[in-house]
Amino acid sequence: MIKKNAIIGFIGAGNMANALIQGLTMSGLYQPEQILASDTDQNRLEAVSKHHGIKGYPGNNDLVRDSNILLIAVKPQVIQDVLEEIKDGIRDDHLMISIAAGIPTTLILSIIGRDIPVIRVMPNTPALIQKGVSALAPSKKVTSEQMDIARAIFTAVGETVAVNEDMMNAVTALSGSGPGFVFQIMECFVSAGERLGFDADTALRLVARTFLGSTALADTSNLSLAQLREMVTSPGGTTAAGLKYFDENGLATIIQGAVKAAYDRGVELGKGK
Repeated sequence: MIKKNAIIGFIGAGNMANALIQGLTMSGLYQPEQILASDTDQNRLEAVSKHHGIKGYPGNNDLVRDSNILLIAVKPQVIQDVLEEIKDGIRDDHLMISIAAGIPTTLILSIIGRDIPVIRVMPNTPALIQKGVSALAPSKKVTSEQMDIARAIFTAVGETVAVNEDMMNAVTALSGSGPGFVFQIMECFVSAGERLGFDADTALRLVARTFLGSTALADTSNLSLAQLREMVTSPGGTTAAGLKYFDENGLATIIQGAVKAAYDRGVELGKGK
């Protein structure tokens, strides 16, 4: 349950912060006057503030002072600088939520030098249309009530799962980076359609609706993915021919390798590399 005096401050007003702010205000979970934002890009900050009717801050420290929930929505490469800047203003009653990929709660706490509740979250870009999935991992000091607050925030843009923090790099690789992998695969399908004679718009429509329908079927069906695949695959038919090509050319190895590469990069980011 969100308290009426809860003030959430977004440090960073990029795409994901914008999606979260939209979800929070559209759901009625937070009123615009309960949401603050800061960003180094003043044009972006002004646009977000005007669009959502929230208060924008040119600097982070004033936002920290006026918030009791801090949502860190900056790139992992700059999070250390941001935390160093605001650490003196952080209070014991602050709840910090970080969506910086690859940055463990232990690193955050070591930088700020204060043992406050920190929840690490990995959302993904379908949150932009309230269809995301976010994984939440709490530090030791986080209470069940604070986890409920974080779940409510991210449920406003999709679904949530709670995981142990040692699984967060895997989450980042699978669902965080996953949309980028899916979009490239879709690009390849569209290109294949164009090679067969479709114009780009028609190919995109066919591919997008195929992925959308297939995903909805997988999400709602009681059948496994293998069973759903077999439903489309007649022996000696067209789908079988395409799947055979996938197998012969190592599709599974390529996808597993891409996810592992994303995972490894997340580990590196957590080490400050």
